[in-house]
Amino acid sequence: MIKVELNNFSVSMSVYANDNPNHFVTAVESVYNQSLIPSEVVLVIDGPISNEINVIIHKFIKVKDNFRVVRLKENKGHAYARRIGLDNCNHDIVALMDSDDISVSNRFEIQMKILLSDPEISVVGAQIEEFEDNVNEIIGSRIVPLLNNDILDFMKYRCPMNQVTVMFRKKDVLSVGGYLDWYSNEDYYLWVRMILAKLSFKNVEESLVKVRVNNNMYKRRGGWRYFKSEAKLQKFMYDNDLINLSRFIINTFVRLVVQVLVPNNLRRVIFVKLFRKQ
Repeated sequence: MIKVELNNFSVSMSVYANDNPNHFVTAVESVYNQSLIPSEVVLVIDGPISNEINVIIHKFIKVKDNFRVVRLKENKGHAYARRIGLDNCNHDIVALMDSDDISVSNRFEIQMKILLSDPEISVVGAQIEEFEDNVNEIIGSRIVPLLNNDILDFMKYRCPMNQVTVMFRKKDVLSVGGYLDWYSNEDYYLWVRMILAKLSFKNVEESLVKVRVNNNMYKRRGGWRYFKSEAKLQKFMYDNDLINLSRFIINTFVRLVVQVLVPNNLRRVIFVKLFRKQ
């Protein structure tokens, strides 16, 4: 068996034109301000970006020997950027990181120890805490189940993993095709395919990532295009016997109401009051 050192893992990130430069700096710094530093950080630049973000990237390249950059000429979207990032990671264990969130200082150490201690686990995630302007003023938490069987059951209703928190085995993700295009649901689609392949999941009880939220987030989670994507994914689960017909109808109806029929300001209230722990 090949021995894997504790810090032999990659972090995959992406950045694009609309990202906030200050938030991007904070996100990258949180990757390096860890009790366990990754062997490499792979950043995919998803299309043209501002000069300000370019300057920031060049500064990180100068001061961090393990900071690697992959540039895409055109903006291809999250799924494609995730796929390219994963292709360029040199280690089998990969942690995902978003360009405007903040990882807590022991995130990677906690997750890496779990994956090394149990080779049956393919993906390990965690809880998240959400904030708007001040990282110390948490407005809600997205709580997901901890054990594989509970994750499988939760998946029948909602996405069971907080994607911004996950660390996984690259070979297992690639074994089901990796990240594939599925509008705003490429992560949920990936977890469903991995569950169909009988791969195992785990979430830790702690919140390991602090996530920025604003009104735009709730707006992005609405509209006909978003609903059609979610409804199509529910149909995929139904066709593969992960949910029954009644659950498919209920799930689709709830999404129609929340994502199409209610205005954005009410959608925010629904998410905060019903889908988040305060």
